[in-house]
Amino acid sequence: MHLIVMLAIVFGGSILVLSIIGSTILIAMKIIRGGFSRKGQQLQSEEAKMIQEIHKGLKRMEERVEALETIILERERKE
Repeated sequence: MHLIVMLAIVFGGSILVLSIIGSTILIAMKIIRGGFSRKGQQLQSEEAKMIQEIHKGLKRMEERVEALETIILERERKE
């Protein structure tokens, strides 16, 4: 039983190490080939703007829900 657990740990660890090394190599190749060019930066800025708009919309929705909760609680108190 202990042997199976040890083998699972060894093989799992080796797979983890290989995936980390592989992803590091892929990132290095992307940097060397110019993967982070102006197009990439432009896409990142557009994504950042979209995320900011979504955040603002969610913030407004949260304020509306709080206002509705307040209205409902006030009506319940009157009744």
